[in-house]
Amino acid sequence: MSTISAKKREDFRRSAITEIRQSGKFPAVVYGKDKPTAHIVVDLLEFRKTMRKSGRNGIIKLQVEDGRTESVMLHDVQMNPLNGEVVHADFLVVNMSKEVDIEVTVNLVGDAQGVKDGGTLQQPLYKVNVRCLPTDIPEKIDIDISAYNIGDVITVGDIKVDGKYEVLDDDSTVIASILQPKVEDEVGSGEVQDTGEAADQDPNVNTEAE
Repeated sequence: MSTISAKKREDFRRSAITEIRQSGKFPAVVYGKDKPTAHIVVDLLEFRKTMRKSGRNGIIKLQVEDGRTESVMLHDVQMNPLNGEVVHADFLVVNMSKEVDIEVTVNLVGDAQGVKDGGTLQQPLYKVNVRCLPTDIPEKIDIDISAYNIGDVITVGDIKVDGKYEVLDDDSTVIASILQPKVEDEVGSGEVQDTGEAADQDPNVNTEAE
């Protein structure tokens, strides 16, 4: 289990938030398990390193300088839209012996036969809801689509569950489908068809006999 160290935040002035971020840190909160919300400050580089190691749904050991240590998950993160830096995060305290409901990314693996035949892969659903113990949360759920043909539909029921987690979405929920290739119109919308001999004549030519 990865560990993140944090300091207790006591200064709540707006200027203090700016100072925190300029020093390479960001404000965050910790809540859950019927415990009061704690305001903390987290080092940005340490946070990045931990997320790369544990993954978005990983369990993290949070050590606060006041002696508080909790097993937490990253519940929410806010990013600066201009530079992509983390500006705030929410950590949820988890009970390691109690199941949690969480969203997990669906990862389509392989090259579908239908796509090779000219079809188009369309994926309307990228995450499914899963229930499991915190230690059994999958980083992602892989679905091999190699054998799927044009017209085939991949649903939640096609997920091969390993027994450590339960998928909460209905089995009939569509994850992806392989659509028929688009047929180009023989006549483009901008083309003008020949409607008679008059269309072939130059309107500036006088056809009367002299």
